[in-house]
Amino acid sequence: MAVHVLGWLLPFHKDGVSLPVGIPGWQAFRFAFSSVWPYQIFVGDVTMETWYAALLATLSALTNTLILLAVWVALRPSGRRLRLLSWLAMAGFVVDAQWLLFFGPERKDLRIGYFLWWLSFLLLAIGATTAKGQSDQKDEVQNPGAA
Repeated sequence: MAVHVLGWLLPFHKDGVSLPVGIPGWQAFRFAFSSVWPYQIFVGDVTMETWYAALLATLSALTNTLILLAVWVALRPSGRRLRLLSWLAMAGFVVDAQWLLFFGPERKDLRIGYFLWWLSFLLLAIGATTAKGQSDQKDEVQNPGAA
């Protein structure tokens, strides 16, 4: 979770005026969510060029809710919840790769905040998978032979 928070605070993209070296992750979130929640950044309104760019950006912004889901699962762990969290976090990692894959020549403008934020979803998926394996082993010890 600390990696995710760093991604929100550190420079995310070169362009911007919030930080001397670009926009922070929280402002990049607002940019990505601008199709649903209109946002004025720089001089004019943010608009996505195509409907699928708007959809992908919105899905990318929504992946941040996985961190809240992770907190809930950590407070009430179960094998099923951990498995779901693992799959959702991996899906979030794939969806968030779009900024690197489809950003064209601007991909070189992505900064450390993006890479930490993106990595946080992979780490979440690995952590949930590991915790699920430990949960399954504990259940097997407590209930031998139960399938």
